[in-house]
Amino acid sequence: MTSQTRYKQLFLEYLQIEKNASPLTVSHYAEDVDVFLLFMESEALTKLQDVDHSFIRVYLSKLHEAKLSRRSIARKVSCLRSFYRFLEREEIVKQNPFINVRLPKSEYPIPDFFYEEELAQLFSVSDSSTPLGQRNQAILEVLYGTGIRVSECVHLEEKHIDFSLATILVYGKGSKERYVPFGQFAEEALSYYIKEARPKLLKNQTQPTDQLFVNAKGGPLTARGVRMILDKMVKEAALTVDIHPHKLRHSFATHLLNSGADLRSVQELLGHEHLSSTQVYTHVSKDRLRQVYMGSHPRAKK
Repeated sequence: MTSQTRYKQLFLEYLQIEKNASPLTVSHYAEDVDVFLLFMESEALTKLQDVDHSFIRVYLSKLHEAKLSRRSIARKVSCLRSFYRFLEREEIVKQNPFINVRLPKSEYPIPDFFYEEELAQLFSVSDSSTPLGQRNQAILEVLYGTGIRVSECVHLEEKHIDFSLATILVYGKGSKERYVPFGQFAEEALSYYIKEARPKLLKNQTQPTDQLFVNAKGGPLTARGVRMILDKMVKEAALTVDIHPHKLRHSFATHLLNSGADLRSVQELLGHEHLSSTQVYTHVSKDRLRQVYMGSHPRAKK
């Protein structure tokens, strides 16, 4: 094992243990560090201590030549800045060469979301006479009714739901806890699923799972399983739109803001650490406001 590989491994352990980073974050950071180390090797640079601003400029130019988006480049720089901050803390390097690297602000695409008419079609397709149909309806109501991530949804347990307060305890990124309220539709679908459908799905399972949502055999439902369920529901609703679980989260945030919810509250509900992550949804709301203005104001157009 080379010294660079060993330093990378120590950095990943630091992310997992001290920073409590999610497995996905650790995976992304590992990939970004590997790309940088391979570039160092291609340039015959053997020591992390020898990286300087001129070398970083060459590296960034290569990323631009590869036609990576500004957002991807910014992520890689942020990762390497954190990597060198760790190396500096461990006294492996004397200074962080990435500390003063500045990039143009990343472009944030407007989130893809469902229109309310499309959601109405989607909510009408589940077969409420079957356990799987009841489960699917509950999943849909929870994802759209709370805005939680699919990774958070599949790790829910029955004990995390408080029907008296109509809230769900959610473990988000970095195992951070937050309470998210849910409405009457989600309450009804969840209650029916827990009392009627879930026991039937668990019937043939010798080792019942604590996980709230289960598959047809009574085992834990995965994020991939949720995507397959939603894909099937879209086809049954005869919708010509693409779907991914995050689209329901985008719809949750967009519809709240379009209806007058304040940005800080939506940030709390989504579990975003930074307000900038939530502000991307204001682009959709501004577009909606412009439509209302153009269609309503007497001096908006001739």
